[in-house]
Amino acid sequence: MPGQRQTNCLFVSDLHGSGHRYGMLFAAISERRPDVVFLGGDLLPSGMLQFASGTVHDDFINEFLAGELDRLRKAIGLAYPRIFAILGNDDARFEEPAMLDVAARGLWHYAHNRRFQVRHYEIHGYSFVPPTPFLLKDWERYDVSRYVDPGAVPPEEGFRTVPMSESEITFTTIQDDLARLAGDRDLSHSVFLFHAPPYKSTLDRAALDGKMVDHVPLDVHVGSIAVARFIQERQPLVTLHGHIHESARITGAWRDLIGRTHMFNAAHDGPELALISFTLEDPGSATRELL
Repeated sequence: MPGQRQTNCLFVSDLHGSGHRYGMLFAAISERRPDVVFLGGDLLPSGMLQFASGTVHDDFINEFLAGELDRLRKAIGLAYPRIFAILGNDDARFEEPAMLDVAARGLWHYAHNRRFQVRHYEIHGYSFVPPTPFLLKDWERYDVSRYVDPGAVPPEEGFRTVPMSESEITFTTIQDDLARLAGDRDLSHSVFLFHAPPYKSTLDRAALDGKMVDHVPLDVHVGSIAVARFIQERQPLVTLHGHIHESARITGAWRDLIGRTHMFNAAHDGPELALISFTLEDPGSATRELL
């Protein structure tokens, strides 16, 4: 609509504690003054490896992220954006209290399993991914059933940094979670900040070509069936994803469509920051830069 104010957004994911990537992100926020910034999970330095090895690491969230965001807020004042953040499957869940501490300081909104309003848009966040071959299970759920792909480790195995009841581990699915999160609302003006990409899209293509487990070929698509079905059936405005770093390189695509829903994946398997820019009024004009 002519003259309509645009809601400018930046989206990044899978920064994995990289100082370079965070530096480029903070510089982009300072220069471009977006209205909204989305952080799509796997934000911290290799939580699984550090926890498993028992090494003591700095408080990355409070000492680095909160410190840098506080400096940025002081520098740009009223231009400081609304920031929505979730954790990913490589981020230990014991970091959740720190995420909430930073939210209490007004530096971001911790979005997992929550809903927020930005103008006439709704923002939802959801961290869980289907079972993976990795051992940290804090952010893994069964997808639509208790099936586990060959090569993946079931949610009952591996380890967790925060206890979870046996019944929740065994019987809760991503499909059920999303139904509860969305309710029966109209989602045509909603953004969903996921970590998992939708199954069998251009956004979930893993480098598993020709690989087998017990003579069974591995599926090269490793996204969530529940997320794909949810998008197909509920048609939110925009969905944001990460998790599969190599997908954009393999498929040549960082974006996809299911019906009317625009889907973006900001994960990247190079050293650069993959920065996606879009507006909520015209998500089809989104762009991606490697910085």
